[in-house]
Amino acid sequence: MILRDPIHGDISFTDREVQVIDTYEVQRLRGLKQLGTANLVYPGCVHTRFDHSLGTAHTAKKILQALRWNGHTIDPEIEEIITIGAILHDITHLPYGHTLEDERQIFPRHDSRNRYEKLIDSGEVGKVLERLNLKEKVMAILTGSGESKYFPKWARDIISSTLDADVLDYLKRDAYFAGIAHDYDERVFSYFTILNDQLALNMVKHGMDRLDARSEILHLLRFRYFMMERVYTHHTKIIAGAMIAKAVELAVDYGLTEDDLLRCNDYTLLEKLKEIGQEENDSRILDLVRRFESRRFLKRAYVLSAGQLGRKERRDLIKIYTGPGGDRARAEEELANELGISAAEVLIYCPNEWVMKESAALARTSLGIHRLNEPRINPPVDVKVLEDQYENLWRFYVCVPQEVVYRAGKLCVKYFGFDNEFILQS
Repeated sequence: MILRDPIHGDISFTDREVQVIDTYEVQRLRGLKQLGTANLVYPGCVHTRFDHSLGTAHTAKKILQALRWNGHTIDPEIEEIITIGAILHDITHLPYGHTLEDERQIFPRHDSRNRYEKLIDSGEVGKVLERLNLKEKVMAILTGSGESKYFPKWARDIISSTLDADVLDYLKRDAYFAGIAHDYDERVFSYFTILNDQLALNMVKHGMDRLDARSEILHLLRFRYFMMERVYTHHTKIIAGAMIAKAVELAVDYGLTEDDLLRCNDYTLLEKLKEIGQEENDSRILDLVRRFESRRFLKRAYVLSAGQLGRKERRDLIKIYTGPGGDRARAEEELANELGISAAEVLIYCPNEWVMKESAALARTSLGIHRLNEPRINPPVDVKVLEDQYENLWRFYVCVPQEVVYRAGKLCVKYFGFDNEFILQS
């Protein structure tokens, strides 16, 4: 089968790969936007995890072809395992999953072994993989178990490592649909090699560093930072996603489960939340969903940044306010009581620390085989600058309805003990 993709052009799949693509679990991804709520800021960002999964499979094949060009022998069976693993790598995603799992931490991460096993063992895709005699092998590449039994370590690295097919597809795809004129050069594929049984970058020739290779890889890291700054952490996207996550958190108290969400797409999740809100007569859930659907988002009243806080202060906040319920829920309720509003109208957003994993890609340079950001005690200046900039994108938000923003900002200074970086106007 040949499909026309807006990023890669014509991409082809074998009959066996098509059988996997045509399963319910993969087709469900058509209803999950790749960037969650980003379309509320960048209207073109309506591309889906389905598009991205096919693009990741195609990109994995490009990496494999590059490895062949660079003298490595690739077993066709291993290529099939890698490609089908790429097609399936996102099937465990929930609607608005990054917010629910990584930021609000209501559910475990999508790439947990348990969720893959549950979905594949009970779903249509498991039956297809069984018929193709690939179930155990694909499960191994998705979860990282059984590598030595079925394939070498570098095989899984192609779809799940620091600089992999997943990253190389979503950077191009996300920038394109956001309308952002950034890209990387296809020459980057020619640098892929296998070192110490791991996927790596060859950045040396005749014993000398290849400056063109280094500059292209650094450009890729800058591209990753740019997308994080401009799209992935845009405050409106963050707040909209956090509002949905808070509605889900409230619905969990009425019995909403991870399994329920694995049967939902972006649209049906909103309908499910409204149904629960109506059945339980919970105006908090209904109000959050209505605000989301009409784009009446809560507004920032209080902002802290990594630049303002020391690392210890930041980690203390993360320890207290990241994760479900507990201190965060109590703080939201206390602030709401002081402001005379519902606790559902106070939103504390406190993500984990952000680390640029791509800077840890394995490479061969004139110094030998090492990570791009090594030695850690004295990393290369150009890489360290990007890592620091990436880390400094971290923000702590308190969001409330527009009419109480000024009062909330003043209150939060007393409550949290740090000056507000967000300039308020009464």
